[in-house]
This record gives sequence, C-alpha cells and structure tokens, in this order.
Amino acid sequence: MNDTTQNTVTDEQARPALPDRLSVNPRSPHYVKEIFQYDVGITLNGKDRFDVEEYCISEGWVKVAAAKALDRRGQPLLMTLKGKVAAFYR
Repeated sequence: MNDTTQNTVTDEQARPALPDRLSVNPRSPHYVKEIFQYDVGITLNGKDRFDVEEYCISEGWVKVAAAKALDRRGQPLLMTLKGKVAAFYR
C-alpha cells in the first residue's frame, strides 16, 4: 500500500502547472499538449463544467460550444460565460 501512495504523490508532482489561460483547440496559441495527458476539471461559479473549450482564470470567463452551430471553417461557435473560474486536475 505504501508503494501505491508514493506513486500517486510522484504522479501529482510530475504534472505541469495549469496555466492562466488554456484551450483544447490545437490551433490555438493557448494549447498546451502536455496538460491534456491528464484529466483537467473546470468549475464556473462553483459548478463543474464538462463542455469548456477554453478558459481564462484571471479574466473570469470560459468558452463553451453553442449547440450544434459551426462557423464557416467548420469549428464550433463559442459562447463566453463569465464568473469565477477554477481549474484543477481530477
């Protein structure tokens, strides 16, 4: 049981720090490939969100897909929701 506990602590320490702004779109300048090797959680105003495409903690917003609407390049249209944003590893 001690080996498992030590591995968990080592894994948590090996995770990169979550940036202030992060996007799931690989074309974005705010995309960080190393972070998406882990499961990232986002809360907006104290509620977990599972549909976040991009977030900014310091500015207090998240972007989520607007239903099934697509822009002219085939990317989902994004709505900006404002509030208190927190990011964490699950």
